[in-house]
Amino acid sequence: MYSIDFGKSGIKVPTIAVGCMRISDKTEKEVSEFVDTALSNEANFFDHADIYGGGKSEEVFGKAIASLDREKLLIQTKCGIRKGFFDFSYDHIINSVDGSLRRLGTDYIDVLLLHRPDALMEPQEVARAFDYLKTSGKVRYFGVSNQNPHQMALLQNSLNVPICANQLQFGVMHTPMIDFGVNVNMQNDAGVNRDAGNIEYCRLNNITIQPWSPMQHGFFKGCYIDNEKFPELNETLKRIGEKYGVSKTTIAFSWILRHPAKMQPVTGTTNLTRLKDCIKSTEIKITREEWYEIYRSAGNILP
Repeated sequence: MYSIDFGKSGIKVPTIAVGCMRISDKTEKEVSEFVDTALSNEANFFDHADIYGGGKSEEVFGKAIASLDREKLLIQTKCGIRKGFFDFSYDHIINSVDGSLRRLGTDYIDVLLLHRPDALMEPQEVARAFDYLKTSGKVRYFGVSNQNPHQMALLQNSLNVPICANQLQFGVMHTPMIDFGVNVNMQNDAGVNRDAGNIEYCRLNNITIQPWSPMQHGFFKGCYIDNEKFPELNETLKRIGEKYGVSKTTIAFSWILRHPAKMQPVTGTTNLTRLKDCIKSTEIKITREEWYEIYRSAGNILP
């Protein structure tokens, strides 16, 4: 697998991030096999959040990696979502990180993301938390999730560390980030700018986009692969996959990687075969014509 620059961090990361949201109900043995499969395919970047499985995902992962060389793993987690509200307060960020460290069984987290925008965010308070976490060695790099350019600019204005990543929902069946850019000056729904130009802002400011739920349609409405609701898309993915000798899943991830923004999609599966199919996408580069054909087959109309 090839690597990409991780924002302005100065480090390289695998092109595919391994999502751990759904491992909370797995046994330690199953999670160990999951981790071993990822590592044997050069995927050592693991994505967590303090709320995944109510903390169980981090806990079972921590037990599974206890005997591994920590320095060979890149662990990312997120904080800021609480029951009924969002919280970017200094105390919550610090307490959340301490809880993640305890559950993961590690002395440091490689990347910490703020999970969902907090309408009551005070940038100076976040900066104070990040400064403490950085100087104490508890967190090495920082980022955000689901934020728009103005929110990132407001926060970055107070930070002493760069925002390295922004985790955003993106995939073949969720494309508002690119729809409005294709439909500039059009009086249609696709031409509505819903995120203030996230892709362009992140590219201009060297912020790595991490697409989450790349295989989902809607907001966790299910996977679109082999879904009878999307026959044209599945037929297109199948035909192009047969050309390259790979699965529909591989082509769907290759579609994301074909975008020049150098994104780092996050897998969402615990199925080992699908995980390997996701990783295999780094070996495939579809053509410009195929990229647009897939885009159209998902129901998008070019102006």
